[in-house]
Amino acid sequence: MNSLIIASTRENAGKTSVLIGLAKALGKKFGYIKPLGDRFLYRKKRLWDYDAALLVNLFQLTEEPENISIGFDHSKLRYMYNQESITRETARIMEEVGKDKDALFIECGKNLSYGASVYLDPLTLSQATGSKVLIIAGGSEDEIADDLAFIQRFVGADEAHVGGVIINRIKQMDDFKTVHQEEIEQLGINLLGVIPYEKELTTLSVNYVAEKLFARVIAGENALGGTIRNVFVGAMSANVAVAEPLFSKPDKLIITSGDRSDMIIAALEAGETSCIVLTNNIVPPANVTSKASEQKVPILLVPGDTYATATQVEALEPLLTKDDADKIEIITKLVKGNVDLKAIEAL
Repeated sequence: MNSLIIASTRENAGKTSVLIGLAKALGKKFGYIKPLGDRFLYRKKRLWDYDAALLVNLFQLTEEPENISIGFDHSKLRYMYNQESITRETARIMEEVGKDKDALFIECGKNLSYGASVYLDPLTLSQATGSKVLIIAGGSEDEIADDLAFIQRFVGADEAHVGGVIINRIKQMDDFKTVHQEEIEQLGINLLGVIPYEKELTTLSVNYVAEKLFARVIAGENALGGTIRNVFVGAMSANVAVAEPLFSKPDKLIITSGDRSDMIIAALEAGETSCIVLTNNIVPPANVTSKASEQKVPILLVPGDTYATATQVEALEPLLTKDDADKIEIITKLVKGNVDLKAIEAL
């Protein structure tokens, strides 16, 4: 393996997580580029790709995140480059970043067609660079079946250089292998691994939620590293909330209005509350925030109403961060135990 294109069949298939697991499991000195950014991150008046910034920080890569992406906006890229010039720019970055490395990972966008209009989709990149494509497939069983049938239509094409497929986040491993593995192999697809679903990888950190909600931390700022496994919306009376089974579960996030001191106190007294998000920009009394700080429970203040905030939290994608050491260890073990690493190295 010299350079390898990492692609995914659809958004949220877990492409970046699998890439990180592979990098850890293979233990090679590697370079990383993401020619077309698709997760914008604005930091220090610079535009980065979230995944690029994560890989640079996580593996202490020497490149700056903005220098390993050609761009983000399709219209700007179409104005600045044609196919020939964008191929040259990709080759330049590959040569620069891959110098003196054992391997180079080239991460593509959120699905197989993303970037096609600017010649940065996985298939076009493979044609231009000669690098093989490793496809990460995820979703429901039906979605995976559809995606693999689609892949099969060009998997045999010489110009595509599709090296193989890893299927990710399968909840019923035995059933999937019994029912679908033979079908997949009959399609002529090189199946390199089937990774099981792991619930722990779907949790959120308090700090991540605070950042994504643009929340103001008004208490418990020293406990932002907590984990959120359950979310409870406190729109009812405190007495009714306490009787709800979810309210007693550990590692919970409580969302309620800032004027609901009764709900906040109930959440603190229930114990094992990871975080409380207060809506409508209403700051509770000082004795309430003091109690939260004493118990090391962060209180986050947001301007939106309770329903809108709950919708935002529900939509949050549990992206990895550089501080998610436990998650990264889990991912690495899953890759080591379920992926044919020798076959990956041979690509």
